[in-house]
Amino acid sequence: MTTTLSEILETFDFLDDWEDRYKYLIDLGKEMPDLADAEKTDANKVRGCVSQVWLITSIDKTGDGTPVLSFRGDSDALIVQGLVAIVTSLFSGKTAQDILDTDVEGIFAKLGLQEHLTPQRSNGLKSMVGRIRSDAQGALAAA
Repeated sequence: MTTTLSEILETFDFLDDWEDRYKYLIDLGKEMPDLADAEKTDANKVRGCVSQVWLITSIDKTGDGTPVLSFRGDSDALIVQGLVAIVTSLFSGKTAQDILDTDVEGIFAKLGLQEHLTPQRSNGLKSMVGRIRSDAQGALAAA
């Protein structure tokens, strides 16, 4: 996906109506490349999501050994796929420590996600972030 977090924030700020924001979320999800069926494994599945969500974490290291994580994801629900797009754009390419230091709640508040998502989708979003933070902690521990 080529849409950056700053572009997502800008577009959400521009769109006044939540129906338009939902359409934009769906469009973001459609931009994401699908995972291959072979990648939709139990190990890649995010627990705590009502919809099917899979995240794949890749870890590279900088010259000094600092872990940098990248994420790819997929979902069987259109709006959730858009949430996966937001989460992957938020965290991909960041160091493990930057991921842990990110003010996720502040960013989601700017987007207005908490008050406009169903409790099930909010829990799923928290589960995705929890999984990413857990992967970042694991990468730091292994570094």
